[in-house]
Amino acid sequence: MAAACRSVKGLVAVITGGASGLGLATAERLVGQGASAVLLDLPNSGGEAQAKKLGNSCVFAPTDVTSEKDVQTALALAKEKFGRVDVAVNCAGIAVAIKTYNLKKSQAHTLEDFQRVLNVNLMGTFNVIRLVAGEMGQNEPDQGGQRGVIINTASVAAFEGQVCLVPHC
Repeated sequence: MAAACRSVKGLVAVITGGASGLGLATAERLVGQGASAVLLDLPNSGGEAQAKKLGNSCVFAPTDVTSEKDVQTALALAKEKFGRVDVAVNCAGIAVAIKTYNLKKSQAHTLEDFQRVLNVNLMGTFNVIRLVAGEMGQNEPDQGGQRGVIINTASVAAFEGQVCLVPHC
């Protein structure tokens, strides 16, 4: 339980989906409490402007979470700028609002859209987990023997299914 109360001051976090929404709010909170942050988000996300607003303790890494190369580049930036990675927060995610089958249009949900959502939300999250775990493994253990923490977020649709959010359920 003591780890849950630990200060974030001086920690280095990588945050997927960091240019907006929950990811940006997480970055603002962490930086406000003395952590450094690397915002991982798509190149056209506005992440550069958001990182500048957060000051010298924050940088932007244009990243598609489904790309091994992009995630490795973002982690290298974190190490170059801040020396290590202590925290990863996975907030990146997409949604498509399409019914499984639309009777009025006689149209099925496309498999391509379903696969795209799973690729970003599931495979992208795992891609970040597997690569950041290797970086954290290089950290010296703290007093509790920990080398880092990975936090994965999810949509409320995981618990309260919605008719048009099939890939989330």
